Amino acid sequence: MSRLLYRLGRAAALRPWRFVVVWLALVAAVGGAAAAGGGSLQDDYTLEGTGSQQATELLRDRFPALSGADARVVVRAADGRVDPSALAAARGELRALPHVGAVDPPRPSADGRTALLTVRYSVPVTDLETGPTLDALRGATGSLADAGYQVEFGGQVPENVTAPGGVAEAAGIVAALVILLLAFGSVVAAGLPLVVALAGLGVGVSGITLLAAVANVATTAPTLAMMVGLGVGIDYALFILTRHREGLAAGLDVPESAGRAIATAGQSVLFAGFTVLLALCGLVLSRIPVFMTMGFATGIVVAATVASAVTLLPAVLGLAGRRVLRRRDRASGAAPAAESPRIRRWALHVGRRPWPWLLAGLVLMLTLAAPALGMRTWPSDAGSEPESNTVRQAYDLVADAYGPGANGPLLVAVDLTETGPAALPGLRDRLAATEGVASVAPPRLSVARDAAVLVVTPEYGPQDERVTPLVDRVRADVLPPGAEVTGMTAAYVDLSRMLSERLWPVIGAVVATSFVMLVFVFRSILAPLKAALMNLLSIAAAYGVLTAVFQWGWGAELLGLPHSVPVSSFILLLMFAVLFGVSMDYEVFLLSRVREEWLRHGDARGSVSGGLAVTGRVITSAALIMVAVFLGFAADPGLVIKQMGVGLAVAVALDATIVRLVLVPAAMALLGRGNWWLPGWLDRLLPNVDPHGGAVPAPADAGPRAPEPSRA
Repeated sequence: MSRLLYRLGRAAALRPWRFVVVWLALVAAVGGAAAAGGGSLQDDYTLEGTGSQQATELLRDRFPALSGADARVVVRAADGRVDPSALAAARGELRALPHVGAVDPPRPSADGRTALLTVRYSVPVTDLETGPTLDALRGATGSLADAGYQVEFGGQVPENVTAPGGVAEAAGIVAALVILLLAFGSVVAAGLPLVVALAGLGVGVSGITLLAAVANVATTAPTLAMMVGLGVGIDYALFILTRHREGLAAGLDVPESAGRAIATAGQSVLFAGFTVLLALCGLVLSRIPVFMTMGFATGIVVAATVASAVTLLPAVLGLAGRRVLRRRDRASGAAPAAESPRIRRWALHVGRRPWPWLLAGLVLMLTLAAPALGMRTWPSDAGSEPESNTVRQAYDLVADAYGPGANGPLLVAVDLTETGPAALPGLRDRLAATEGVASVAPPRLSVARDAAVLVVTPEYGPQDERVTPLVDRVRADVLPPGAEVTGMTAAYVDLSRMLSERLWPVIGAVVATSFVMLVFVFRSILAPLKAALMNLLSIAAAYGVLTAVFQWGWGAELLGLPHSVPVSSFILLLMFAVLFGVSMDYEVFLLSRVREEWLRHGDARGSVSGGLAVTGRVITSAALIMVAVFLGFAADPGLVIKQMGVGLAVAVALDATIVRLVLVPAAMALLGRGNWWLPGWLDRLLPNVDPHGGAVPAPADAGPRAPEPSRA
């Protein structure tokens, strides 16, 4: 593959405008197709096989007006009581909106200052364009706002509206540009990775919009994809550009240097990108549509950034010529230092005393991971939104007027063909007597009188840790055959449980496939095994920091949250899939250079220090860029993206420091030649991939390639 990549990179550098025009046409074509035929973002939380899904299907069949999405209109008077006639008029306007099946009668609070109008749609939230639907709600209740009442909106439809983005992305781009400028000392060299990453990002995000036309794509998927795509896209271009600068410093001309950079670092980019895609494919095992589309969407962007790095980047390198070097280096002909003597000395120091450093690093990482043992996961809801958001204000008004449990009512759906109408009074009494239940509304019968639904209001809010035991008690001790409980709170209980159960199969599949790929690429058993264990350790530490920051509240206010919140249920799966792939990027680049040194010299300990010295600056710059990008997304108003940004930033920072500078050199020093051990029978079976560019023609003044050392 390296020879093919060499030819591709050299051809792009020799004929740059052809490749640039192709990419411009590609960005325009995909963007135009997305604008003309792209779809809108919709969350699909279908939970096959759960009790809440069974109850939802019963409501959809017998109570169409109750089976779809809902929205809440909360009306608050500054003083006095809300006028019933004004509420009646607004109710009539709401009932006339498209897809509205029913609007419950206004529910006044005890003091009359607050009133609640619940709008029930006949279609699920995935069939609604949430932005225009929320605008229609505002229009229908405009008379209430004009009368001086405070009008806020809650429920599924308003909570499904995504906040406008752009600030987090811009912050990440600016931070990345500053880091690149400091690292390269050249405006041209600093700008090229950004240009290439943004080109891949443009194609990938347009691809997500096209995907949304044929599938339900989660509302947070584009933001997650941009966060990951921006980070890896800049990093991939950075690794290739660094190799190209080394070639120019060695006296190669621009096309030859670009070809060699693509053949070596470009091949590592392909393997690293493929590792990220493998990790994202693990989300398919969750069998939850919203997670599957998040994986597909992020995968589209990652694939586009890899393509731009190996095809567009060598073209712009050909256009830039030697301007990617500092001006003083171009004038003097001096070569920028390819390695860091300080990192080499540090790696040798750790290698001489591996056990103390290995134990110290493990203790630190395990200490950071310890809070994760008490992690409580729960999907984010309106109670975690900023206080300026209308859904948060509606949430607070409802809790103040009707009690915290009114924000998460349970819907008990009863199939009367199995239970019989005579069981309803006793069922209501048992529900009302259940510990944790504040009230139970009278049963509501279907038109055919073959089903009933009871609205149960808990004593505590949706995020309260007592909610899950309450739902379990209702299901186990109260409900007769033919009855089930649903509603957003019950669905969240089922979702959290499903995610916890399916986390380990996803972890096992992702780790196993990544391990096999690294064995295939590096022809070793212990080095890939060590890489997988180190990545798992950094992920565990990131989980622990997330628990301390968000659940314990150590950094909640600093991040714009009003109080401590549970870790989002989405985080465990999403963060593992993304982070395992991203962490493997650094491992692939580091192991590639270490193995190059090993094949060249056969010195097990020296190859580690040499590989770290050569990759030290570039990986540090790449990690700083990743951390800056991810921390920029920590300012996103969405809790899932905020927690993802913090978690990924922490994990990458730990991976680039404690793991790469302490644990990796210590572990590889202890393993010695065993790092590259491979059983003889497996050695004969595996093809020789050579991720180090051995198929690239050697320079005329280069000596013969050193034979591969015998394996221990």
